[in-house]
Amino acid sequence: MDWIEVPMDQEWLSVADIAGYMGVSPFVVTGVLRQGGIPAVKFGREWRVARTDFEEWINAQRRAEA
Repeated sequence: MDWIEVPMDQEWLSVADIAGYMGVSPFVVTGVLRQGGIPAVKFGREWRVARTDFEEWINAQRRAEA
């Protein structure tokens, strides 16, 4: 299984970035973040996810599904 790389230039992704990349609602992404599914940090009211953590999470999900 090939490693998925997220083709975004920034090191920190917002909820909107992840929702757009995954093709889901920002509410879905926020729910996963609140449950601790994706490693993230919260700055005030805004969530941020390191791009490398997001890539690792995506690839771990793929391995779990296989």
